[in-house]
Amino acid sequence: MALKCGIVGLTNIGKTTIFNCFSETKAEVTNFSFSTDKSNLGTVKVPDQRLQKLLEIQQSEKIIPTVVDIIDIPGIAKGASEGEGTGNKFLGDLRNTDALIHVLRCFDDDNLVHVEGSVDPVRDMELLNFELQVKDLESIEKKISRLEKIAKSNDKEAKKGLEVLKVFKEHLENLNPAKTADVKEEDLKYVKDLNLLTIKPVMYVCNVDEDSAVSGNKYTEAVEEALKDEDTKILTIAAAMEAEISELESEEERIEFLNDMGLNEPGVDKLIRAAYDLLNLQTFFTVGPKEIHAWTLKKGMTAPEAAGVIHSDLQKGFIRAEVMHYDDFVELGSEAKCKEKGKFYIEGKKYIVQDGDILNIRFNV
Repeated sequence: MALKCGIVGLTNIGKTTIFNCFSETKAEVTNFSFSTDKSNLGTVKVPDQRLQKLLEIQQSEKIIPTVVDIIDIPGIAKGASEGEGTGNKFLGDLRNTDALIHVLRCFDDDNLVHVEGSVDPVRDMELLNFELQVKDLESIEKKISRLEKIAKSNDKEAKKGLEVLKVFKEHLENLNPAKTADVKEEDLKYVKDLNLLTIKPVMYVCNVDEDSAVSGNKYTEAVEEALKDEDTKILTIAAAMEAEISELESEEERIEFLNDMGLNEPGVDKLIRAAYDLLNLQTFFTVGPKEIHAWTLKKGMTAPEAAGVIHSDLQKGFIRAEVMHYDDFVELGSEAKCKEKGKFYIEGKKYIVQDGDILNIRFNV
């Protein structure tokens, strides 16, 4: 399930440093504005301690974690939507993402010049959001122009589409994101093809200095205050420190480093899991002697759809799913014990898969 999160932000705020911490694809980090000429794409393994627990119970040849694709968009500057800097051509890359990770600079560094001349994460957030809104407004206006021509022939669908698009147009003109427009769920189909930037779910990452990694600072407090009425997640990460942690060779060294800093896990691990949740994803498992495999599934999907994630043939020939819940399996210690205690379930086509379910699909093709 190829779902992507896009990392966005102004130039020189630490986006690419964070990207490099959790991606096996390493990108160049510079101190110069507009020095990057391409977006960076990386596949990130989602940290899940449940896999090791499953391995303790079921010995297996290998573990396969679930993954999320992350795309690091070159820094965007004021006027990007109008062609300033290099940001404009990369706004299009964001169209292909399913959610946004908005990185904000929340640290002082005289050696790293801020593109706006001073550190102010709330201003930066509003500036970038404005650029995304302008780009969305441009897309809406182009589609309105197309539909107006069709609507002249009394096409009812085109007329309805125009009504919906004009709601979005007015909403964006008032500097509001598309996702808060007063539009019915069923009418979102009229903008689906536009992949609007401000309709995507978003989380915010405050990039701080090492001393602020645990408790934050005045900048993170300002961000929290600005977003207090929004339903969004805010994470605090010290990107430079995370880069040091990612370079350590052994797990023991990483744990010692984290303990010294008063942290219980790398911030990027929290970020990856938060991104996974932002995409409305959950994990189910298949367990056997050859592999323990974590699979990605959209929340609310059924057992046949989960079967299709594994292989299309399993969905086509789906008969039933044999289900154990992760907690039951770990507590009881085996499939046999789950059966004995009545914790082994036979589910049909309408079963909604839960996070942590262990599935065995029965099928016939």
